[in-house]
Amino acid sequence: IIAMSFLRRLLPLSQQKFKAVKEIHSSAVTCGGNLFVHRDTPENNENTPFDFSEENLKRAKSIINNYPVGHQRAAVIPLLDIAQRQSGGWLPISAMHKVAELLEMPKMRVYEVATFYTMYNRKPVGKYFVQICTTTPCWLRGSDLVVKACKENLGIN
Repeated sequence: IIAMSFLRRLLPLSQQKFKAVKEIHSSAVTCGGNLFVHRDTPENNENTPFDFSEENLKRAKSIINNYPVGHQRAAVIPLLDIAQRQSGGWLPISAMHKVAELLEMPKMRVYEVATFYTMYNRKPVGKYFVQICTTTPCWLRGSDLVVKACKENLGIN
């Protein structure tokens, strides 16, 4: 319902066509075109410096201490969030490595979490970051039309 009311505000009445049959979108395209693997770039590689600020390191250790011994790895989600916020809204590979080091867990496990959840941006994002739900329930309610309207009105792809 929210998506449809948003769409009605974006599209003129003549362009509002709600089809019974929808196109199928692949996840990679609707998730910002990100691959679910890391590709080194000049601004995002293993040698890119990242370390938690003194304040964030203190917060991270406090979060880790909330978990019982042997289960500290469960802090991976909040630690990735802290790292992403410190990095300006995106999560560089070196930040993921730092989280793995703090939690004494394999880097691969951190990558799995960072690639599974859409809340982690593994590429730099702009000043405004808009996400539109494209899961099956949202898609059935017209999220593809919302995506199309946003692309057309903002002039982006």
